[in-house]
Amino acid sequence: MNRTASIERNTGETTIRVALDLDAKGGSVDVSTGVGFYDHMLHQLGKHGGFGLIVHTEGDLHIDAHHTIEDTAIAIGQAFAQALGDKAGVRRFADATVPLDEVLARAVVDLSGRPYVVHDEPLDMAPMIGPEYPSSLTRHVWESFGHHARMTLHVSVLRAANPGQKPDAHHVVEAQFKAVARALRDAVKLDGDAGIPSTKGVL
Repeated sequence: MNRTASIERNTGETTIRVALDLDAKGGSVDVSTGVGFYDHMLHQLGKHGGFGLIVHTEGDLHIDAHHTIEDTAIAIGQAFAQALGDKAGVRRFADATVPLDEVLARAVVDLSGRPYVVHDEPLDMAPMIGPEYPSSLTRHVWESFGHHARMTLHVSVLRAANPGQKPDAHHVVEAQFKAVARALRDAVKLDGDAGIPSTKGVL
């Protein structure tokens, strides 16, 4: 079974190329979006998901990072949907809880074919991570990704800071990406049953 995808997305705002291999088993991750922190997060997604992942984005960063970040998430979601095909044999459901120092994040995935995203993170984080990544866009990343991957995705920050301290936005967002990566890693695994994991017979 060849579970790979290649997506090209070209608009007046961004030019994006994504290549994904769900079964790369430690395959290479090559990410370049022009937004340093976002590159770092997408590296987490590929590395901890165990995917081969190539993402090359050129966007209108002279305006801001919004189009670059959103459109890249859309293209990666489309790549997951394409690579999964009819989803025969996948585990479908998975969850992961990941710590990053003081932060604890949980992701729950259902490769349901029904786009639905629930995201819960603290509201009192720093507005920017690095010079280009607005921390408020993390929710938009998961919404864009989950919708175009056609999955149900819940991402929750269970603990954001030690008592009396403000959340470290870098840690809060990175823990989310690692948790989503680990949940996806398990959800896309083939479990030995060649059938569609649904009583409806289709996902």
